[in-house]
Amino acid sequence: MLWPMRSLLTAALFSLVGCAHSPSEPAPASSPASVQAPAPSAQAIIDAPDRLEADRALDKGRHPAALLEFVGVRPGMKVAELMAGGGYTIELLARAVGPEGVVYGQNPKVVLERFAEKPWSERLARPINKNVVRADREFDAPLPPEATNLDAVVSNIIYHDIVWIGGDRAKMNAAIFRALKPGGVYVVVDSSAQAGSGVRDVQTLHRIDEKVVRDEVLAAGFQLAEESTVWRNPEDTRDWSSSPGAAGERRGTSDRFALKFIRPR
Repeated sequence: MLWPMRSLLTAALFSLVGCAHSPSEPAPASSPASVQAPAPSAQAIIDAPDRLEADRALDKGRHPAALLEFVGVRPGMKVAELMAGGGYTIELLARAVGPEGVVYGQNPKVVLERFAEKPWSERLARPINKNVVRADREFDAPLPPEATNLDAVVSNIIYHDIVWIGGDRAKMNAAIFRALKPGGVYVVVDSSAQAGSGVRDVQTLHRIDEKVVRDEVLAAGFQLAEESTVWRNPEDTRDWSSSPGAAGERRGTSDRFALKFIRPR
């Protein structure tokens, strides 16, 4: 008769199941998938209570939330800023990439000697900037060798300065191209000079012809991916100095072009 054998097998199976999942030792629940905290919004970064009041005073003219959104910076990214100066933009980038990200802040010797050494050193001493890597380098090789596979490089209202300081923009743009990962972005914001003026006004009015920037960056192999009108001011006559020291009450109101280039994939 087969049924007694089937009964014995069934009993054995139930016995094994009972041993594996006895009432006194319940089976462990499956671990829930890790949930990553949402990235802070650009405006939340700007509104952080520990930002310096001197930085907040510049926000109206610089539109920092729009800059972070235009760059597309996110937690964990590797980014860099050219000619970081005293670090206004660097700190915003450091907040945006968070503790898991890295920010390279470049300054050439002339900028450090003329005005930036003290505020830059003080900026880097702030705990919020512990993920910032100081890069004292010239423009022809602006980033250290370990700065590779970057997500973004930012040039915020300083491309014209690189011209009159005498930086080699061809070498600089080529170095940035190599440092970015395929699909990485190179964002350039600067004050507009009159169309056709080339680099004539880079030192006197601290402005540059937008076409010069476009041509030089595209020549390095980049593609133009996007433009922003956030910093545009059609009422700007482009015949006055946009330098912070000379602009006075007009500081932050110059017509500025914003170009996002991409390293092709």
